[in-house]
Amino acid sequence: MKTKITVIQGDITKLKVDVIVNAANKTLLGGGGVDGAIHRAAGSGLLEECKTLGGCETGDTKVTKAYNLQAKYIVHTVASVYGKEGGHERELLSSCYTKSMEIADQLGAKSIAFPCIGAGAFHYPHNEAAKIAIETVKRYLVENETGLEEVIFVTFSEIDYILYKQYEL
Repeated sequence: MKTKITVIQGDITKLKVDVIVNAANKTLLGGGGVDGAIHRAAGSGLLEECKTLGGCETGDTKVTKAYNLQAKYIVHTVASVYGKEGGHERELLSSCYTKSMEIADQLGAKSIAFPCIGAGAFHYPHNEAAKIAIETVKRYLVENETGLEEVIFVTFSEIDYILYKQYEL
């Protein structure tokens, strides 16, 4: 079966999917942007569970329940800070997507929604972040057996929507 890839502009916290990916910081204790929005929408149980996880390294992931969200799980991933990773920014950002997809498969997920990882507080150039996101997910789908039926890229801004759409094909 071919996995459907879509790009939408909207609020990732409103989606009814199996997995929502959170563009988190290393503490996993909430922050600004999509991280803060996910923590607010999920409720205090998310913060309490995140406190037990011991943070997360750049390019890695941790999974929690989704609490008050319509999703089943939240996969938290930490992007590379652009210009601060000794030239490994691309590899680390790509790892965020690959490891999120791996966890979704381990969980038996049929659908996963990604925000624009790294393009906010971590200063990744939006165009490059979009290209890495789409290329990495497409590569994962080609190289791996997956039960995922749908991958959704959720952008907040119109410019990110336009950038992701150009790589969606």
